Amino acid sequence: MTASTAHHLWSLEDTLGQGATASVYKARNKKTGEVVAVKVFNMASYSRPYEVQIREFEILRKLNHVNIVKLFAVEEIHMNPKQKVMVMEFCSGGSLLTVLEDPENAFGLPESEFLIVLRCVVHGMNHLRENGVVHRDIKPGNIMRQVGEDGRSVYKLTDFGAARELEDDETFVSIYGTEEYLHPDMYERAVLRKPQQKAYGVTVDLWSIGVTFYHVATGCLPFIPFGGPRRNKEIMYKITTEKPERAIAGVQKVEDGTIEWSYQLPHFCQLSEGLKMQLVPVLANILEVSQEKCWGFDQFFAATTDILHRVTIHIFSLQQATAHSIYVHFYNTASIFFEEVQIQTGIEPEFQKYLFQGHPLPLEPCMKVVNLPPTTPDRPIFLLSRRPEKIAALPIKEPETRPMPTRFDVIADHSFSRSMVGVIHQYLRMVRVLLKHRDLILQGVYSYIESVRIECNNTAHKIAMVNMKLLSCLSTEETLKTLGQFPFEFPDSSDYKQKLRLIQEKLPVYGSNIREYQSKLQHLHVELAKHSERLAEDKSIQKMEVLLNKIVAIHQQYRKDRVTGKLNYNDEQIHKFEKLNLSSHIKKVKKLFCDDCLQKHQEVCTAVEIWNSALYDMQSRLDQFSSFFLQLIGDLQICEGHQTKVLERVLVIGLQRPPGTEAIDGLKNKDHMILRMKRLRDEMETLARELQNNNHMIERAFNSSLVVEPNLLQPKGP
Repeated sequence: MTASTAHHLWSLEDTLGQGATASVYKARNKKTGEVVAVKVFNMASYSRPYEVQIREFEILRKLNHVNIVKLFAVEEIHMNPKQKVMVMEFCSGGSLLTVLEDPENAFGLPESEFLIVLRCVVHGMNHLRENGVVHRDIKPGNIMRQVGEDGRSVYKLTDFGAARELEDDETFVSIYGTEEYLHPDMYERAVLRKPQQKAYGVTVDLWSIGVTFYHVATGCLPFIPFGGPRRNKEIMYKITTEKPERAIAGVQKVEDGTIEWSYQLPHFCQLSEGLKMQLVPVLANILEVSQEKCWGFDQFFAATTDILHRVTIHIFSLQQATAHSIYVHFYNTASIFFEEVQIQTGIEPEFQKYLFQGHPLPLEPCMKVVNLPPTTPDRPIFLLSRRPEKIAALPIKEPETRPMPTRFDVIADHSFSRSMVGVIHQYLRMVRVLLKHRDLILQGVYSYIESVRIECNNTAHKIAMVNMKLLSCLSTEETLKTLGQFPFEFPDSSDYKQKLRLIQEKLPVYGSNIREYQSKLQHLHVELAKHSERLAEDKSIQKMEVLLNKIVAIHQQYRKDRVTGKLNYNDEQIHKFEKLNLSSHIKKVKKLFCDDCLQKHQEVCTAVEIWNSALYDMQSRLDQFSSFFLQLIGDLQICEGHQTKVLERVLVIGLQRPPGTEAIDGLKNKDHMILRMKRLRDEMETLARELQNNNHMIERAFNSSLVVEPNLLQPKGP
């Protein structure tokens, strides 16, 4: 059957949504074929007061925002001019509730999509408040999803049947809304039917927004009594009204049991700790029963806008093997970034060292965050600690699974299979995370090895420079021995001679250590390559996807069985066989995750602990030598200074001797001796200048980032 207005046509079977007073259909413009949505009011809607009937039309006419569904026209149905039809913008992606009901989103939306929901709802609600409108029925079912040409989502508020114009200081007494999302005061009257004389302010929308955001972030409602909100309404009311301050969720897991309160978002949701830190205070302040304690819209908009204006910097803490998202403002300084990193990793700013794409990333506290390189989860900044760190706990935990129904029951089996599809999606997501972390660990270790290798090479050059300077001093010392018969006393040289002997003894040891480090680094390269090959050959994701497809196929069959209801004998036997297959597939999923993915991740973590320990030890010793190098140079310069003074004195005395005087120590004449002294002094001065220039070059090379090819050993993704 079809229905139409003067300009639009639709099938009564093409329903998009249905409520107490109206149904929404997918329709087309008769001339252009443009797809629209039409909201057709039923006869029950006309029993409402006239001002209530036209309120939705009037409100939508004054609203114009990308995050609010547009009203195009109000028309009348053919053959029944009294029946009104609202012609509205069609949203191809369905409702946000439809998105959440997709088993893939059983544990909440990915962080990127959640932020889009947050931005769209905040902007849409801000437009409502600017126009003095309170919605009164915020829920995922009343938030539509439009898919743009670029594939990105745009969410839009819809269904303004319960909306009314209300300023911030005004109240209302009528009841609208969906019970799971209702403010407790409204729930008491609307659901429990208890008489009360309470007036409600515009902030009741904030409670509904809080429940909606929690649902979007986690895939479940925040307040759940045993048996569910619809079956246990008294406990539902008890949970929401007795909720401790700052709690954002409460669940009763057993009948007549205690309520477990949560003050944080659950570990299984897909939001990063960085975003959770920003979001939880917002939820805690809008999921507040007391309207006096609850935030107002100004505070809500200020806090959410602050979140949306932050930039995300992705880092990977190498020693801890954990990924982090740091939310900071682009105008913040790096010192603020360091503090946020410390909050999430526990590594103090003075111990933080960064690498990016194989290069050292020097960050000065005063530099602006906007100058940091752009990052993604796949291309983060690597964080190294200047002190030993332990591998952190796994970033994910296995999802809880319901027990499989033991008896044949098409309804219970369908419900179980549906929940398992969501659980397997979560397992697949965790496998991807573990493989990504293995990939990042190997990338980070490779960059770390290259960083230490460069420092080893620089240190080897420094040792060579010190050795050249040492040889010069020793050569000069031998020359001075030939002048020992001069008729004057040399200054005491025992101290500087002792320094020269110590330097001569220590340099070969340092050189040997550097060669040992270079050999160890080469060995680490070989080990790293082996792990990279194993990662490239890993097929865990593909295996998990195959098992997921098999479980989805069984779920689709169970959905048909539920619709059929009573099955014949053969179909019942097939249903039971599929149940055995379902049980087998679930066991394989868990075995694949625990015995394969987790084990390989643990092997890499064990290896990286050993690698990091070796690299940390080398780095520490190289840092120590860098400090000691300055001392060696200083000691040699003192020796050079002492020798120069002796040479100058010899030269002066030689020049003062009368012509024809016999040369000392076998030198045949004064001119020969003077020439030799001058040449030796000039050589020392030239060598000193060359060494100084070389020292500057080494220091620049030591502190600059040399180009490294991070892809040489970078494992290929599966």
